[in-house]
Amino acid sequence: MKHASDRSPVLASVQRSRGRGACALVLVCTAFLQPVLAREGVEVGGNSAFTKLVPAEQVERSASQQYLQMLTQANGQRALAPKDNAQLLRLRAIAQKIIPFAHDWNPRARDWQWEVNLIGSSQINAFCMPGGKIAFYSGILQKLQLTDDEIAMVMGHEIAHALREHARERMGKSAVTQGVARLGGALVASYFGIDSRITDGVARGGANLLTLEFSREDESEADLVGMELAARAGFDPRAGVTLWQKMGAANKGAPPQWLSTHPAGTRRIADIEANLPKVMPLYERARGR
Repeated sequence: MKHASDRSPVLASVQRSRGRGACALVLVCTAFLQPVLAREGVEVGGNSAFTKLVPAEQVERSASQQYLQMLTQANGQRALAPKDNAQLLRLRAIAQKIIPFAHDWNPRARDWQWEVNLIGSSQINAFCMPGGKIAFYSGILQKLQLTDDEIAMVMGHEIAHALREHARERMGKSAVTQGVARLGGALVASYFGIDSRITDGVARGGANLLTLEFSREDESEADLVGMELAARAGFDPRAGVTLWQKMGAANKGAPPQWLSTHPAGTRRIADIEANLPKVMPLYERARGR
C-alpha cells in the first residue's frame, strides 16, 4: 500500500506543469492513488494475546493426533463414512469453496493439512480442530435437513474457531487463571519462547481439543467470521437465520451439546441480521463470478 509520501515525487512533477489540464490530472491522480483503508466484511479485531502463551505448532500437532485417534475409533466402530459417501462428498465440496478464503484470516492456514470427515452419530455436532481438521456428525445433517448454504454456515463457524485460534486462547487463559502461583515467572518465559518445556505443560493443562468449550464471545466472533467466509465462497449468509431457527426447533430452545456455552439462538439471529449488510455484497459478488 502506497502512502502520500511515496507519491509526492510523482505529484510534485505534475504540479510543476503548467495549465489547467495539469491541475485536473493532479486531482485525478490524487483520487486514484488514495489508499483503501476500510476492510470489507465483518469487524472482530485481532487474535487474542493469550494465544501467544502456547505455541501454535504444538496445539496443531496435538489436534492432529487427537483427530487421528477419533477417526481410528470411528472406523473401528464402522461409523466413519467411506470416501464415496454422498454426504461426505457434499461436505468436502463445500469445504473446497470455503478454505481458500481462510488464508486471509490466518496465514498459517495455507500450510494446514485440511481434512473433512463424516462420523455416523445421532449427535447434532460438528467441529474444526486447530490445523484444519474438520468433522461433521451425521445427526446434524439428518435431523436438521441442512441445505448447502446452512452447512456452509456451520462449517464457516467451526473453521473460524481454528482461524481465530480460540483453542490456544483458552489454553493461555487457563494457564494464567489456574496456574499463576505454580507457573509464575515460567509463563513469562514461555511467552517469549524461552523454555519449551513450560509451554508443553501449559498445553497439557488445557482441555481436550475434541471437547473444548469456547466462551460466548468466541462463539459470537465465530458466527460473524464464519458468515463472511461462507459469503465469500458464494453461500447465502442469510442461511444463518434459518440454521438457528432449525437449531432452536430441534432442541426446543435449548442449545445442543456442542453449543452448551453459546449465546441464545435469538441473540445469534439478531447479530447475524445486523451484520448481513456487511457480507451480502461479498455473496452477490461471489455469485456473479
